[in-house]
Amino acid sequence: MLNINQPAPGFKGVKAYHQGEFKDISLSDYAGRWVVLFFYPRDFTFVCPTELRGFAKHEEDFKALNCDILAASTDSEWSHKTWLEKDLPEIKYPVLADTTQVLARDYGVLNELDGSADRGLFIIDPEGNIKYIVVSTGSVGRSVTETLRVLKAIQSGDLCPMEWEEGETTLGKA
Repeated sequence: MLNINQPAPGFKGVKAYHQGEFKDISLSDYAGRWVVLFFYPRDFTFVCPTELRGFAKHEEDFKALNCDILAASTDSEWSHKTWLEKDLPEIKYPVLADTTQVLARDYGVLNELDGSADRGLFIIDPEGNIKYIVVSTGSVGRSVTETLRVLKAIQSGDLCPMEWEEGETTLGKA
């Protein structure tokens, strides 16, 4: 089981489709930066493209916070290529192909019944520690704006009340 403030499971050489190319991606490639790693069940589905588009729409907002986005499913890099080129050309961040299911299993989101990934999201700090975990049912998409809000709150270093937004009063130092 993964725990907050503990090291995120490392990964090395995971195949990904990224801006027209196949690449090998390692978590260590992002050392010193924040990472939002989100898992989705399958390519060519109904809810998943809404999330991938949502993260693409806000990618510059994440970059402004020194944060990179990584998406992952257990589909192959070839499936990602076909799907993204056909339906989601706006996706510029890497989409990992966890065909061995090791990554989904390590992050605790592997659906053992069908081999897909559950809908999981992890915020990882620049030192490689997990700061936020959300796992939900596959039928409900996540809120990208909530992910941004939480990232800003974590980065503030303060105690942030419910519904806190950047610029609002915090409750003091954590």
